[in-house]
Formats: sequence, structure tokens, C-alpha cells
Amino acid sequence: MAVILAFWTTAAAATPGQTSLVEPVTKLVQYASAPAAPAAPGRQRARADFKDESASAEAKHVAHWVVDSGDNNGLPYMIVDKVDARVFMFDAGGHLQGAAAALLGMSRGDGSAEGIGEQKLSAMRPEDRTTPAGRFVASLDRDLQGQEILWVDYDTALALHRVPKGLPAERRAQRLESPTPQDNRISYGCINVPVKFYEHVVSPAFTNTAGIVYILPEDATAAELFGLYEVDPGAHSRIPGQPDGQGAAAPIVDARGAEDG
Repeated sequence: MAVILAFWTTAAAATPGQTSLVEPVTKLVQYASAPAAPAAPGRQRARADFKDESASAEAKHVAHWVVDSGDNNGLPYMIVDKVDARVFMFDAGGHLQGAAAALLGMSRGDGSAEGIGEQKLSAMRPEDRTTPAGRFVASLDRDLQGQEILWVDYDTALALHRVPKGLPAERRAQRLESPTPQDNRISYGCINVPVKFYEHVVSPAFTNTAGIVYILPEDATAAELFGLYEVDPGAHSRIPGQPDGQGAAAPIVDARGAEDG
């Protein structure tokens, strides 16, 4: 039986002029929500399977917590690590389906400017071009050009899509291929991923189902934002805004494709 679930898309503390909590997104899904509580004493902890993929301790912390707590409500889930500029796609059981580098909003920040979803791209101030942090219920849809995208949050017009060609000076494909996340901040806020990663990993994972997207904060810890508990006592959380040195870049496939921004 289908259950209507309303999920708040929570965001970390915002800078002045940015919202820290956007409107709830209601989705029709066939899964009841699961409590995000620590495991009972004696129960073996569940952990996400990263296979041989490297990831930051913060990304691992969230991925393990999601599968151990059931916070994904039986849905596939994605982790977007803004500090390392990487995306990890998991099935509902926490098994990694793929990972790739990503391009993100050009400005640092975990909130969204008020009314940003209604602005034209040309009217957006550089400081408002952020990729907000939070937990979002996402699903596939079409943009105004009819191209499939993963809608992360309608109110803020936040989506994940194939990397567009963009202006030659933006060098988006080259930025994806670089070994450092330092040059991956270029978008208006949307998450750009390699074309093959989108078509062979993201699109199949979200076909005929919604999913949960966790965008990790850069000005706070994931524990502060999501209220998660420790699954792996040996792991550690990064200092906000600082890479922890464990997130080496994933192999990048051909990233040329979509025209939209």
C-alpha cells in the first residue's frame, strides 16, 4: 500500500540572506520511513560496501549510518561530498553502484538564497550560486529542453545532470578530469557529473523509483546536519571545510554531452 511521506529538505546553517530550511517536498513512495536510531546492543552494525573505491571518512560515516539506520527508507541513495567534489551512488542495501567526480556551485555555502529557484541564471549573483547541503528525496524528470535530469529539489531548482559543454572558458570537462577538487566549483548550483556516469549509473538507479540524496555540508559536520550516530568507531569526521586526504579522485569517463547549464 502506498504511503504519502513528507520529507523536509534540511540545510545547514545559512549565511545572511540564505534560507536554512526550505519547504517540504512530498513524494508518493511505497516505503514506510525507518527510525534513524542507534542499533540495539548486541546487533551487528550494517555498513555500506564501497568495494575498492576510496572515499573521505565523512562520506563513509554517512554511507554506513544510512544503511545501518535505514534512513533511506528502502530506497537507493546517493552521497554528494562537496569538499572532495565526488558523488557516490548506492543501491538500497548500501552496495556501491558507481562513483565519479562532480562539478558544484561556484560559491561556498550550505544554504540557498531565498527565491533562488525562481531566478534566471543570468540574474543569479555569484555569491548565491551554492549547492545546498541536506537530505533530499530525488526523482527523474525532464528539463525545459526535454532532457532527463535528476531533480533533487524543485523549490531551489537544484538538479543533478550530465555535464553541459558550457562556455569554452569554463572548461567543464577538463575540470572533471583534473586530479584535484579545487577547480570543481563552476556551476550555478546544480551538480554536474560525467555523461557516462549519469547514463549508466544515476539514471538506472532512479528509474521507476525515488531515491535519497545526501549532500554533505562544507561549513559544518555531517553529524551536526543529519544527527547521525557513529557506526564505525575507527572512523573520524573531518573538520568543516577541510579535506581529510582520503578522497582520491575516481576514474573519470567521457564527460562531454548536455547543453543545459
